[in-house]
Amino acid sequence: MDNLLVAENISKQFGEFTALNDVSITIPRQSIFGLLGPNGAGKTTLIRIINQITMPDSGTVYLDGRPLHPSDISLIGYLPEERGLYKSMKVGEQALYLARLKGLTKAQAKERLEYWFKRLDITHWWDKKIQELSKGMAQKVQFVITVLHQPKLIIFDEPFSGFDPVNADLIKNEILKLRDDGATILFSTHRMESVEELCDFMALIHKSNKLLDGKVDDIKRAYKSNTFEVGIHPREEAVLLQELNQNFKVGKAHFKSITNDLKLSIQLKPEESANDLLHYLISRGTVNHFVEVIPSVNDIFIKTVTTNA
Repeated sequence: MDNLLVAENISKQFGEFTALNDVSITIPRQSIFGLLGPNGAGKTTLIRIINQITMPDSGTVYLDGRPLHPSDISLIGYLPEERGLYKSMKVGEQALYLARLKGLTKAQAKERLEYWFKRLDITHWWDKKIQELSKGMAQKVQFVITVLHQPKLIIFDEPFSGFDPVNADLIKNEILKLRDDGATILFSTHRMESVEELCDFMALIHKSNKLLDGKVDDIKRAYKSNTFEVGIHPREEAVLLQELNQNFKVGKAHFKSITNDLKLSIQLKPEESANDLLHYLISRGTVNHFVEVIPSVNDIFIKTVTTNA
């Protein structure tokens, strides 16, 4: 697989505190990579190392197949969790200034700003000062400034902070389009539903150590327990429950349904077939709901972090 960024064996200490302990991640080109972890896990430290804001004590970061160089900052767009716009400057004036710092000519900056301001319907903000904007409005401006120079690697740290659901969905779709147009994205967030919707790959850092790493689908597959949610209207409920309890691990299930069914959670043994279970259930009543329980990223996050507390 063609990788844009590789961080190998990164360690960082601040005095007696270990922020990162031999952490490695690999981000494939044109993918969205979720960097997850509780507060204080080491995510921001790793992001700051990739941005060359701080340097690792040991380990190496490679961008495009070669060790990261100071000039590579022009290839990276960074939207930090703590926003950094100048509140007393006008939106257009500030956007032009920051675009020039990223190496764009004035003409290039104006052309791209016009495109993005029209796309996000914020053209009328050009002469407003940042302090006149809401948090979400300022976030839109900073998003544009982050992607304006068309960086190879875009780092979003909590990009949906301050957005209402409509604008969060708008920016989510823009992030997906950036990926589809060729950008590689490192995405750090506490919103697990965003990881489900956006990320192709993920890594989980906890207490300075990497605990999980890989394709999101592969990680979810590894955490499956061969459990199924069942909604059934049985002909003989007592007989069904007796037979199920003799052969499977059975519990109550909780899901919304418009039918008044018996709701069960049934765990199969590895060698047992879901088709055989479904065939058996159909022979005992009317099955209205039969769904395999796939763990969410949020479930995996909580289980992994609490197991390694």
